[in-house]
Amino acid sequence: QAQLVESGGGLVQAGGSLRLSCVSSGHTFSNYAMGWFRQAPGKEREFVAGISWSGGSTWYVDSVKGRFTISRDNAKNTVYLQMDSLKPEDTAVYYCNSGSHATSIPPADEYHYWGQGTQVTVSS
Repeated sequence: QAQLVESGGGLVQAGGSLRLSCVSSGHTFSNYAMGWFRQAPGKEREFVAGISWSGGSTWYVDSVKGRFTISRDNAKNTVYLQMDSLKPEDTAVYYCNSGSHATSIPPADEYHYWGQGTQVTVSS
């Protein structure tokens, strides 16, 4: 089972940027797709962005397309989420997780383990 440590969150004004990082250990990182998820207060955890094992394919929830960019460094066992043009509705705790295959990410409710996440707060 992958161990996950997220970092990089903080408080930012609307229109600002943050870069999140997630270091994974305990599995062969480069064999699996990786994903970012988020959970806002009172809401269910949702998928945000995914990236294939090689980084050659990325995909996003519609609400962040054109503003967020997911990337990975397999040599560092790290996946990143660059978040630009942040909006107050992006406020949430952000989590990463590993896919079960090289090119796909399961829905959030299929995971049994999560890291501690990193808080992102966007003020208006």
